[in-house]
Amino acid sequence: MESLRLRKNTNSKKKSEVAKYVKVEGSVVDENDINEKKEEILSNREDKQTDNNRNEGKSNIISFKITFEVDLLSFLLFFSALFTRFYRLEEPKNIVFDELHYGKYVSLYMKNTFFFDSHPPLGKQLIAGVAYLSGYDGKFKFDKIGSPYSNSVPLFAMRLVPAFFGSLIIPTTYHLMLELGLNQWTSLLAGLLLLFDNAILTQSRFILMESMLLFFMLFGLLCILKFRKYKEKPYSLLWWLWLIIGASSLTCALCIKYVGFYSCCLGLAILARDYWKQLSLPRLSDMSLFIRFLAQSLVLILIPFAVYLSIFYLHLTLLYKAGPHDSIMTSAFQASLQGGLASITKGQPLLVAHGSQITLRHTHGRTCWLHSHTHVYPVRYPDKRGSSHQQQVTCYSFKDVNNWWIVKRPEKSDLVVEQPVDAIKHGDVVQLVHGITSRALNSHDVAAPMSPQCQEVSCYIDYNVSMPAQNLWRVDIINKDQNGDTWHTIQSLVRLIHVDTNQALKFSGRQLPDWGFHQHEVVADRIINQDDTIWNVEEHRYTKSEDQKERERDLITAEMIPTTMTKLSFWDKFFELQYKMMFSGTESVQNHMYSSEPLEWPFMSRGIAYWISNSSNAQIHLLGNIVIWYSATYSLFMYSILLVFYLLRRRRLCFDIEEETWNRYLLTGKVFLVGYLFHFLPYFFVERTLFLHNYLPAFTFKVLLMTSLIDHVYYILKYRLKSRLPSYIFLAFLFGWVCIIFLVFKTFLVLSYGMTALTTQDVIYLRWKDTWDFIIHKT
Repeated sequence: MESLRLRKNTNSKKKSEVAKYVKVEGSVVDENDINEKKEEILSNREDKQTDNNRNEGKSNIISFKITFEVDLLSFLLFFSALFTRFYRLEEPKNIVFDELHYGKYVSLYMKNTFFFDSHPPLGKQLIAGVAYLSGYDGKFKFDKIGSPYSNSVPLFAMRLVPAFFGSLIIPTTYHLMLELGLNQWTSLLAGLLLLFDNAILTQSRFILMESMLLFFMLFGLLCILKFRKYKEKPYSLLWWLWLIIGASSLTCALCIKYVGFYSCCLGLAILARDYWKQLSLPRLSDMSLFIRFLAQSLVLILIPFAVYLSIFYLHLTLLYKAGPHDSIMTSAFQASLQGGLASITKGQPLLVAHGSQITLRHTHGRTCWLHSHTHVYPVRYPDKRGSSHQQQVTCYSFKDVNNWWIVKRPEKSDLVVEQPVDAIKHGDVVQLVHGITSRALNSHDVAAPMSPQCQEVSCYIDYNVSMPAQNLWRVDIINKDQNGDTWHTIQSLVRLIHVDTNQALKFSGRQLPDWGFHQHEVVADRIINQDDTIWNVEEHRYTKSEDQKERERDLITAEMIPTTMTKLSFWDKFFELQYKMMFSGTESVQNHMYSSEPLEWPFMSRGIAYWISNSSNAQIHLLGNIVIWYSATYSLFMYSILLVFYLLRRRRLCFDIEEETWNRYLLTGKVFLVGYLFHFLPYFFVERTLFLHNYLPAFTFKVLLMTSLIDHVYYILKYRLKSRLPSYIFLAFLFGWVCIIFLVFKTFLVLSYGMTALTTQDVIYLRWKDTWDFIIHKT
């Protein structure tokens, strides 16, 4: 009975399938056609069954399907960017603005010579790599802005790298907008706005870093957004791929300039927000959430760590020779370089002993040496405080004979080194006698001249008054676990603790006035454990004669420039370089005529003169497209106002737009508005010289926010209003606005390329704001 019922069901199913083919829009089909169609259906079913049986044994075979998509708009943007960036790239054949600095760094790479820069080296390495492949020998001297390049400089190759990355910015922007759910025309508009901005064009055509920074920043965010699409397919190939590439790209932005750190923070914020939302999903168990968190965390820690370390490993491996910036680094670092401090300290004694003649260098921060001279502290300071009127002790930034000191045991009267050597060890008490004046390093309960909360340090003079000498110092070797408890030249890091008051000898960082010859103050500080209390012996020799005059002659004739070459591990060099880059403060606040403040950037109040021709008024001046800059600034406020409006309405349960549109509006704000604030607000707390080009990362986010706002306004006008007329008027206005942007871009191209000889009247015509300082040759 069951088999009969099954057969009936099968027959009825077959009839229903045949019936689908019998009914033909009102026409009549004869019986023969029906029978033929029935046989055809049955035959097809048998063929399918055969195919299924054939494929049962092939279940283990994996099939691949590769799909290629060509986006013509993306290619159009890319080739347009290539044309504008590469057009007569070798013009002008002169040093333009910061090419002066970056060109020097590239030349030093070619010669394997160490240099110090406060920013990471990736951008310089990329340019240096292309220059090396082009046969550049690094002999050209980048002496001043405007100097002509010699034929030995592969100028096109060196400018190619920033120009290429500047071209990639435009299509990357286009795809970033698409990834956020915006349509192709809106994404095209975003690309065109950055394509027609004169500031980004100018910054992309020369040996500068910003174009590389912008590309890695935008591409990293694009990868992070693509990664978000696979949150329902964790641990898939593309899930891993986009996360790894995104982390690598954002780290590369950090390795171009440290402002890329803000882009890294933005990427982490996006991922953290997504993970926080996933925590509320009941279908995800605690274990799966923990594993996902662990996997993402490992990628976001290990990949940036590996990329960052690799770049600095290459940097320190290539730069193994001594160079012009050695003095910024510690003595041990200098001695590890070929031909540097080691050439000076070659053959000098390793152990510091009673009778050692030494120079004491401030180890961290500013490069200077413990110094004294015959001049004394003034009797009274301007604030009416009195001093000890003893011999001045300072920290001097230059090599000088007055930097020499002699280490002496308090119980010994002579200064000659004995055999065997009486080495100084951790915890020993010594006196430091100034080599030229023979007065001992001293401190006492007198306020320091510039740091009254600390004690004055002097060289003791016996005035036959009630102020006895307090010139005993305890040697505290802070790295004795690594280098032993005996005081070694260069390698030992020491603190000198004043025995009577238990205060440490310290470089205060303050500069003395005229009476101190603007040298730096040295004090005794009760806070012992700090970097500014650490010193090391750099130059070292043993005293051979007890006669003071002979000692002085030996000191004066001693070589003032640097045992065998110090071997530092990569980690020692890496951590020291990181410390110096973070805290050395090489970029000080200066009154540069083209510097500007963050509040001046949104409305482009100041530009920067990059170059001017010697024979005409042809010049390169960093200015953005003023229509884009002003529009983007106003749109920033409009977006924020509209966001507050929506939030208030939704709080009152008034939902003016669909949930999908609202989520897209929020997402663009989270990426672009937050990105703008991340890259703009920190500059208000920066104490160094700032220029307009520092604003370009924040400006890029602001332009993208403006484009997404334009898309949203068009949506409201077209779909929320009953009449289509407002949307047509808006499109017409938008088209006119883009035309004006292009005309302004074209007008100011002469200041981006610098190839057009301008008259005085032409320059005056381009001065649309009174605060723009163009250079005009007198004619």
